Amino acid sequence: MDWTRYRFHSLWALPAPPDRVYEALGRAEDYPRWWPQVREVSRVDGTAGVVRVRSVLPYDLTFTVRAVLSDPAAGVLEIALSGDLEGWARWTVTADGSGAVARYDQAVRVDKPLLRRFAVPGRPLFRLNHRLMMRAGRRGLAAYLEAV
Repeated sequence: MDWTRYRFHSLWALPAPPDRVYEALGRAEDYPRWWPQVREVSRVDGTAGVVRVRSVLPYDLTFTVRAVLSDPAAGVLEIALSGDLEGWARWTVTADGSGAVARYDQAVRVDKPLLRRFAVPGRPLFRLNHRLMMRAGRRGLAAYLEAV
């Protein structure tokens, strides 16, 4: 097993119609407004940007994201990641009653040297760190969608 590879999956029930959720998730430059762990997003061009995140553990991850797929009809947004993380992430937004569910899937390899060094003993903490980040993101997006 390669201890530097991770697969994540999250479901976010949100109090807004799918098109509003999709639109909010498609504006990555706004993530720092509602997702506390997304510290910075800088656009590089029309399809790419640099993202810096930090959750509970005392380290930052910086990576470049590049849009791979944007399909509003299917509710799918997919990006490729490179830098401290290598791989991909995908949002799939579907209707759920009067709201929406945003499904997040990610498959990455960690390339940050510190995290590679602690890959085996740190794995449970790294997974918990990601879970806490995702929980805060869901709460932040739900509040943001209710406020706008």
